[in-house]
Amino acid sequence: MKLFHFALIATAAAFAVSSPAMADEALAKAKKCTVCHAVEKTKVGPSYQAVAKKYAGQKDAEAKLAGSILKGSTGAFGTTPMPPNAGVSEADAKTLAAWILSLK
Repeated sequence: MKLFHFALIATAAAFAVSSPAMADEALAKAKKCTVCHAVEKTKVGPSYQAVAKKYAGQKDAEAKLAGSILKGSTGAFGTTPMPPNAGVSEADAKTLAAWILSLK
């Protein structure tokens, strides 16, 4: 019985840890970010993992990335500009930025 409870708790903990990541990936899909970006591979824009690597260790990375999501950017990853995403709120931009930066 103790083993069953342990397994149940471990499963719940694993689900709790993985659920926010899935929810934020769902947000990226809902906001059409995945038309140009993917977690592991370059599409029109860089992969989310490449973005996380570039901004790793920068204390203002989340704010910079949220700003790029909201206002667009040019030159951060080459010559292809990233247009502003008018369909994303400031709160969603912060959520997306935090999620992207968690992908290593």
